Amino acid sequence: MSFLDLLRFVAGALKGQRLRSFLSALGVGIGVAAVILLTSLGEGTREYVVSQFTQFGTNLMGINPGKVKTMGMPGVFGGTTHKLTVDDAEALRRVPGVDKVVPVAMGQARVEGNGRGRSVYIYGVNHEATAAWKFTIAQGAFLPPMDPHRSGAFAVFGPKLAHELFGAASPLGQRVRIGGWSFRVIGVMEPKGQLLGFDLDDAAYIPVGSAMAMFNFDELNEIDVLAVSSGAVHPVKEGIRRLLMARHRGEDDFTITTQDEMLATFGRVIGIITVAVSGIGGISLLVGAMGILTIMWISVHERTAEIGVLRALGVRRAVIERLFLLESVVLAVAGGVLGLAAGFGIGLAVRVLAPGLPVRTPAGAVAAAVVMSLVVGVASGWVPARRAAALDPIEALREE
Repeated sequence: MSFLDLLRFVAGALKGQRLRSFLSALGVGIGVAAVILLTSLGEGTREYVVSQFTQFGTNLMGINPGKVKTMGMPGVFGGTTHKLTVDDAEALRRVPGVDKVVPVAMGQARVEGNGRGRSVYIYGVNHEATAAWKFTIAQGAFLPPMDPHRSGAFAVFGPKLAHELFGAASPLGQRVRIGGWSFRVIGVMEPKGQLLGFDLDDAAYIPVGSAMAMFNFDELNEIDVLAVSSGAVHPVKEGIRRLLMARHRGEDDFTITTQDEMLATFGRVIGIITVAVSGIGGISLLVGAMGILTIMWISVHERTAEIGVLRALGVRRAVIERLFLLESVVLAVAGGVLGLAAGFGIGLAVRVLAPGLPVRTPAGAVAAAVVMSLVVGVASGWVPARRAAALDPIEALREE
């Protein structure tokens, strides 16, 4: 029998049991759809986070008080041996390869102006924040160069905050109150979007000295350092470590995090989650495989007489084995195609209904789904096919 003849025979057998064949394929389809959707969400989330962090460049690093591995989230609850100060930030300018240094003191306060008010995050920074963070001014100017120890009555608004308080009117030159302190608005930022839930457009930027006085801080939340290039990140990091340890009596009581390290850590977390949730989809595939195995085993029993007739007509055992194995593979592949279509369809619906939810299907996941379908088909049909080929033709005919 040619391969085309085998396909015709298999198609006729499956058509004779439409409902059973559909349910068998459906089990595999559900598993494939689950794997596609879960890996798509994982890959989409990974790319989303990468894009969020890389918008600040790859040669930016953050320094936080405390050791993450022992203190949990650094700096939030205080209690570190030495605090990060404005003097620490200024000292970092002496490290070779350092381009910009931004001391950061942040908190939440109410901003009032034009008869309106709202509570937003207040970022105390210096004049180098726009260059280090790759921010752009839409109107006016950013904070002027000044002594970071001193307070200044200048404020720069994010575009969302400016619109909420002043509508279509320009806020430039207007007096506002931030946390009860008076400031004059000198600039409005270009839209930047959100970073891990923080809306950078709905915020105000003031001198770091003003923020520390307003929130009664005696330490910085963070120091951001921009290296001159991506290749200089590692030597700059080591230079920062040596300088801060010298200033902190030889104690390594701070954490330096580069963009690459942050992305690598997040990538490992996403990878573990993706493998775990894909395993859940794999369980569905296993259930589908068991379903096909059961159906094929029953099919061999029901078609014992048919097998006997084929053997009596001279059809070899190998051909009988290929017939039932091909039937199992066709069922599994049909289920895989059904699952791919369902996965892509649900993914498209998610993108339409929830545009903010990152969904991206990697090509590798599609290829893996097809391969898994073939493997399931071969694995599920192997034992029933061997049993069918091993039937004695006389005993099989006697079943009739």
